[in-house]
Amino acid sequence: MFELNGLRVLVTGATGHLGSAMSWALAEAGANVLVNSRNVDKAGRLVGALLEAGLKAEPAIFDALDEASIRKYAESNAGKDITALVNNAYAGKSGSIELSTSKEYMESYQISVAAAHSIVRILLSAFRLSVARHGYASIINLGSMYGLVSPDQRIYENAASVNPPFYGAAKAALIHWTKYAACEFGKEGIRFNSVSPGPFPSEAVQDANGEFVKTLAGRVPLGRIGQACEIGGPIVFLASRASSFVNGSNLAVDGGWTSW
Repeated sequence: MFELNGLRVLVTGATGHLGSAMSWALAEAGANVLVNSRNVDKAGRLVGALLEAGLKAEPAIFDALDEASIRKYAESNAGKDITALVNNAYAGKSGSIELSTSKEYMESYQISVAAAHSIVRILLSAFRLSVARHGYASIINLGSMYGLVSPDQRIYENAASVNPPFYGAAKAALIHWTKYAACEFGKEGIRFNSVSPGPFPSEAVQDANGEFVKTLAGRVPLGRIGQACEIGGPIVFLASRASSFVNGSNLAVDGGWTSW
């Protein structure tokens, strides 16, 4: 039920902290993971590691913010289906409302919502082909706990280090866009869901900010931060037939953070 054997799954932002963990989980479930990055070398390293482990993967080089780049990839993918898409790409910095600019809001919206829209629209024929061949397609958008609740500004050292308002606003918009898409494409057998991770600081952040990470862990009902590998199960679930009647949902993977 959870197997993805022989199915092609595209992961954007695949070489980052969570993107890499999701790629490994999908590959271990049997998927041929299409590793997206703008950086050929980074994608190549992850693809190489997956192949060396006896798993299936191939590079998918395009810029999620560039429709021409996405179209070029779609053309190279002509005649091939894509069963699942994980929209994970994001880039941005920290800061409060007082320190943020309108440009940063637009940039965050572009990478979160507009990029997801462009990728889905341009690759729609590949998803429809998967429905014809495999009976379904699944799009998974990465939201955030901060698309559901506001950051607790008391835990940050200063305004410049706060999780920014434009990030949460963009992720909230993406969660809503996911619900809209679920209603538009559900009748075709193309499911849309979002996953909202909680605190998953990278090893580098943990090493550099140990006290802050302890504070984060103290805000989680489970009493700890998330490990990158723990994002894989929910992603595999939504990419597989195990979630065949799950459409338009937002799955919080946050240790209970948003339940307070």
